[in-house]
Amino acid sequence: MTSIDLNADLGEGFGRWRLTDDEGLLSVVTSANVACGFHAGDPATMRRVCEAAAERGVSVGAQVSYRDLAGFGRRAMDVPSGELAAEVAYQIGALEVFARAAGTRVAYVKPHGALYNRVVRDEEQAAAVVDGVLLAGGVLPLLGLPGSRVLELAGRAGLPVVTEAFADRAYTDEGTLVPRGREGAVVTDPAAVVERAVSLAVSGTVTARSGQRVGVRARSLCVHGDTPGAVELARRVRERLESSGVRVEAFV
Repeated sequence: MTSIDLNADLGEGFGRWRLTDDEGLLSVVTSANVACGFHAGDPATMRRVCEAAAERGVSVGAQVSYRDLAGFGRRAMDVPSGELAAEVAYQIGALEVFARAAGTRVAYVKPHGALYNRVVRDEEQAAAVVDGVLLAGGVLPLLGLPGSRVLELAGRAGLPVVTEAFADRAYTDEGTLVPRGREGAVVTDPAAVVERAVSLAVSGTVTARSGQRVGVRARSLCVHGDTPGAVELARRVRERLESSGVRVEAFV
């Protein structure tokens, strides 16, 4: 039976402000990418999400980012390699404290936003992310886009790599994500998102923005937590995957 992980970005709030319905999404997904305070999140939020994830048996991942609260981690930044590696390790370590206190652990790492897209091609920034994961200790899997530089470097460094796909994002003919600033970069039709999720899980293909079918082999499928109606959409995706014969389970 085909199996796939279903992940979502959680803990994306700060203080009294909350963006994601963490409790609702944790009832659907199998892996939680928890914001570690650099693009969103704060200590109380991180603790709360880790506790809720542990109660539900959901894997906890550190979603590391550029230090960009104002821009939600979606602005391009040039951070020196040594500084970026230290900041990645810092974010993982901070989340690990709350994960362990909740009776679980940080099980993987996923870059967020501008950093996620930057390390698809940027050798220097990709190497810094890998160095940061290694600096944090342990052998944590790294979640990223198929064919990205960061996954190649992580594999060379002995880290497990996990490929990821997005049912609600438009793809180029090269299998990369259409930048968010461009029209049509985000797929908003729920029915289309559900169909794309099944296609990615079953056949490893998706229709690119041009209309061409492209291969995107992924072990994990992301449903964005900041999408309006995210919980219901995630639930529809999971139900359709399971009814299509796909087993939904965490990769770690």
